[in-house]
Amino acid sequence: MTKYLISFPSEAMVLTDEEFPIVVAESHAVIEESKAAGVYVFGGGIDEQVGPVLVSADGSVTTEIYPGSKHTGGFTVLELPTREDAVEWARKIAAACRCSQELREFMYDPAS
Repeated sequence: MTKYLISFPSEAMVLTDEEFPIVVAESHAVIEESKAAGVYVFGGGIDEQVGPVLVSADGSVTTEIYPGSKHTGGFTVLELPTREDAVEWARKIAAACRCSQELREFMYDPAS
């Protein structure tokens, strides 16, 4: 089976204070559904209060990250038999989160 990344940038989720707890409950329900279905791998949100760093091969660390690199928001990794299944799960997450989701497919790596 293939692993899929379903994600959204933080600026895509625009909610009122009243909507936020509803979205949290509904998105957690979709995650619980994916766990019950045996397709959940990992998920979470990027902690935007902790700045990213770039770690070089020599071990040096800098706060200057790759130009254009911007990872914010939330993500879910699911392992699914087809892309059509991934689109359906992305639809469920989009409905729960009230924002569109990007869907990406991980390349197969026999070592992982």
